[in-house]
Amino acid sequence: MLSRKGLIPEDYLLTRLAENVQQPKFKAKPKKARFVAKNGTCNVAHTNIREQGRFLQDVFTTLVDLKWLHTLIIFTMSFLCSWLLFGMIWWLIAFAHGDLHHTDEEFVPCVTNIHSFSSAFLFSIEVQVTIGFGGRMVTEECVSAIIVLIIQNIVGLLINAIMLGCIFMKTAQAHRRAETLIFSKHAVISVRNNKLCFMIRIGDLRKSMIISATVRLQVVRSTSTQEGDVVPLDQVDIHMDNPVGTNGIFLVSPLIICHVIDKDSPLYSMSAFDLQHENVEVVAVLEGVVETTGITMQARTSYVSEEILWGQRFVPTVSEEDGMYAVDYSKFGNTMKVPTPSCSAKKLDDVGGIARFKLNEGVTLRATVRRRRASAASAASRRSRMEI
Repeated sequence: MLSRKGLIPEDYLLTRLAENVQQPKFKAKPKKARFVAKNGTCNVAHTNIREQGRFLQDVFTTLVDLKWLHTLIIFTMSFLCSWLLFGMIWWLIAFAHGDLHHTDEEFVPCVTNIHSFSSAFLFSIEVQVTIGFGGRMVTEECVSAIIVLIIQNIVGLLINAIMLGCIFMKTAQAHRRAETLIFSKHAVISVRNNKLCFMIRIGDLRKSMIISATVRLQVVRSTSTQEGDVVPLDQVDIHMDNPVGTNGIFLVSPLIICHVIDKDSPLYSMSAFDLQHENVEVVAVLEGVVETTGITMQARTSYVSEEILWGQRFVPTVSEEDGMYAVDYSKFGNTMKVPTPSCSAKKLDDVGGIARFKLNEGVTLRATVRRRRASAASAASRRSRMEI
């Protein structure tokens, strides 16, 4: 892992890094079930699937989804079994025509130089992979041998196309590109432009671009309908204020994705206290087209309530050095505390907005300071009288 070698700081998260690291037993804590893991895998188990045959109807996708070990085993066995099958067929043709025992020079066999199953198996390999050593060949004596030769060539081409295409798709899968797309380990909630905002930071470690990159945020939580039906995984899209002002983003340097918590937001009535005591999960999805391959990719992560920091903002990472912009990825996940109301955005709107809230808070603080100063002055006067 790059982070273990010290090449990438641990303040941010690679989308595909494994997170199930074994911890000592005395540190283990019960974790809440999350819909999407930090590395982007969906924490959903599919059970009691009765129609398993549906997977065989899409054999190519099933092969691509298999593990590498299983794919390599199928790759090897497909060629080996086809060679053995056609080797047996060539041996039967030679046996039926009497090629195995004839030594007469005038006798014309179906396939020359086949005297055993081993030589038939070698001829099968030569035909299918078009090696052609020149020691064995099909003659015009047997029509069946010519038909088998044509069939084996077609079968060999089909196996080559399917298996090589499967290997190529596995090596060029889109989630490999997502390894270098990073999300901040924590999300933050603070005031931005006099509005309470939910923010995350994303970045791309490669110089090759992600074309038409878009980011979507969803809140996943358990809800219930008015009829009493419980929806365990209710997914609600939340609007984002993208830094470039459009639906797409220009991911050249790390960007802060901002969601303004307004009356249409599912976080509208949630305060700092409510956030820590509710089972809320925010899923972030980054989609785009890989510039070098043209394949559509997707990177995912999520933030549970314990990973959302209230009253903090991200530290700047971009600076200008020698006429160019430099990105310091050691500060990618760093945050700093900022003054932020701990109440919900709904309460802020009820009191007249963040500016009105600051004014009222300032009046309260000034009154508290005056009371403290008055009490300190009275205490000092009492001490002076006692000394006299």
